Amino acid sequence: MDSRTIALIRTTFKAVAAEDGGSERLSRSFYSILFTDYPGVRDYFPAAMDSQRDRLVGAISYALDRLEEPDKLLPFLAQLGRDHRKYGVQPSHYVAVANSLKSALQQFAGTEMWSDEVAMAWDEGLATISGAMISAAEKETTPACWTARVLERREILRNLSIVRIKLDQPMEYAAGQYVSVQIPARPRMWRYLSPANPANEHGEIEFHVRSVMGGWVSPAMVAHTQVGDQWLVGSPLGGLGVPRNAKRKMLMIACGTGIAPLRAQLMSMAQRRVNPKVHLFVGGHHPCDLYDLAVLNQLAEANKWLTVTPVSEHDDNPWWYFDDGGPKPDLSSLEPRMTGQIGKVVASYGSWADRDVQIVGSPSMVQTTKFRLMAAGTQAKSIRHDPLF
Repeated sequence: MDSRTIALIRTTFKAVAAEDGGSERLSRSFYSILFTDYPGVRDYFPAAMDSQRDRLVGAISYALDRLEEPDKLLPFLAQLGRDHRKYGVQPSHYVAVANSLKSALQQFAGTEMWSDEVAMAWDEGLATISGAMISAAEKETTPACWTARVLERREILRNLSIVRIKLDQPMEYAAGQYVSVQIPARPRMWRYLSPANPANEHGEIEFHVRSVMGGWVSPAMVAHTQVGDQWLVGSPLGGLGVPRNAKRKMLMIACGTGIAPLRAQLMSMAQRRVNPKVHLFVGGHHPCDLYDLAVLNQLAEANKWLTVTPVSEHDDNPWWYFDDGGPKPDLSSLEPRMTGQIGKVVASYGSWADRDVQIVGSPSMVQTTKFRLMAAGTQAKSIRHDPLF
């Protein structure tokens, strides 16, 4: 696509989505048109559409921001294409989505902004996106999704559980990637989870799952998962990871269950002979939220290239946390715990100009931490995180 085509696409989308409530109106209109004009497509979507609508606009924005960077956009689209096989998506469905999105955009853009040239620009852009996804799906030889059996569920906190599953066949994923998961109690409601361990020949994956208040899926995962439950797992997604030939030092920052993909990477790196130095900051609201420190201590003790600094926003645990008074884990290989907002704490160390940076956590945590690091002198190109949608 040339620069004018890209400019027309971005200008139209931002004009429609940037208005107050524009993103929600666009997504609602899109799905209304899609389900009216192509009623058979409705069966591919969950009954509750709130999360789906939010992700739609986020995914579109992410793709449009990278139209001039095919080396970043095309691998992302290829991953999405492989992942969408789990829905049973066919090429005709991409046509339905493209037509419905164009109709929704035209509805809100109005006659002054929408022209034949704009329509042709969107045709080209959507053809590029759908073509990359279809091509990747057609070339893929791995399963559309994996079946898995729950081997273990451990309650760590009242709103956090560790779930271990065994896939029907091993999955080749890179440490740091994430996958979509569907549980029996919530059909057609897929949620993204990050493996906390590297891929292995046994096909076993450990997930750290926190219950999100008001969520449809995570509370059921945390409270009602039973040994023997059958889960479905989609193709791996995401681009976090540390190449084997990496020479630059690493800065890793995680909050809550965001430690899972970083811990998987550290475990993978521990199997190598040579690694760059890594400084990991792991944070939470309260000390009890730093639930994985014992494992991180073992990693730091065995790998001198790893430094781990725990951070909590408060020094005291919440009223509901029960300390059974049992023996405390050995944390002697960790740095002393610091108190404060994790982005502010990390930025107080300086610019980290010699580091490649990975940040994992909630969208607000990632954005806040990223801005604080950039204000301290970290270059934006050195900071990586997964898409925030």
